[in-house]
Amino acid sequence: MRTSHRPHQTDFTLAVHGGAGTILRSKMNTEREAAYHAALRRALEAGRHVLADGGTAIDAVTTAVMTLEDEPLFNAGRGAVFTSAGTQEMDAAIMDGRDHAAGAVAGICGPRNPILAARAVMEKSEHVFLIGQNALNFCRANEVAFEETSYFFTDDRWDALQETLALRRGGVQDQDESSKHGTVGAVARDCHGHLAAATSTGGMTGKLPGRVGDSPVIGAGTWADDETCAISATGHGEIFIRYAACHEIASRLRHAGQGLDEAANGVVIDLLAPVGGSGGIIAVDKYGAFSLPFNCAGMYRGVVIGDGVLRTAIYDEPLVDHR
Repeated sequence: MRTSHRPHQTDFTLAVHGGAGTILRSKMNTEREAAYHAALRRALEAGRHVLADGGTAIDAVTTAVMTLEDEPLFNAGRGAVFTSAGTQEMDAAIMDGRDHAAGAVAGICGPRNPILAARAVMEKSEHVFLIGQNALNFCRANEVAFEETSYFFTDDRWDALQETLALRRGGVQDQDESSKHGTVGAVARDCHGHLAAATSTGGMTGKLPGRVGDSPVIGAGTWADDETCAISATGHGEIFIRYAACHEIASRLRHAGQGLDEAANGVVIDLLAPVGGSGGIIAVDKYGAFSLPFNCAGMYRGVVIGDGVLRTAIYDEPLVDHR
């Protein structure tokens, strides 16, 4: 789906996503669809409160992603999927467009909100990226809130793993796009003109333990730069990494003089789709314009600007106003 949104004269802009390659319309019922829209609205409202009070973009994206991580409907935090070994390994990243400060974690399970683990790396260490057990040790030392493993277990994710493993035993590869694109993210421009991005994921259902996708990779799944734009991606992570998807969009703004829609659609639709890079992105530029393109069945997405109206969508359809 291509998008076309003119720049908005607004105090702030916040966009969120809950993953791409979503449930097909044929498998979506009215109750479940309403639940997804409600969850997106909660994340938008949480971030909107921060921005409307004059808060920073980095605080807004943190708050919005935390709300999505707490929601079992999405593949991040409490709703994280399982690896082929029946474990959960979560990745997250955050980036501040003011100075390119960034933090990321990968292969962790324990912190209630992986995005807070990533932010701790950004703010309380000299590093950008920590992984595995030593990342957990760092989080404990810096008082990041933890939960027991039972907190992250959901029947839906466990059943999805069993289905995937059964297919593999039968020599069939899982073709469900949603198992490859489960991610949450947020991007924002605050009233001070600063940008930020945050992304969090449980990865792919049945992934090889130790696999890391694009979400925590700065420039691939997460990017923010006050001079260009802030982006959070959701898609086939290996392809998004190979093409440095988020940085490619920002580079087209900086070096090719493209607008946000042209750059975002050019990468998602014209560059990534032909090489198997199914998925989408949410982006906001330095003027407050936003773009939400995807090249697959759908993408859970939403946006709120200075007028305070929450707007959400799932499939190839206009954003729905919730007034």
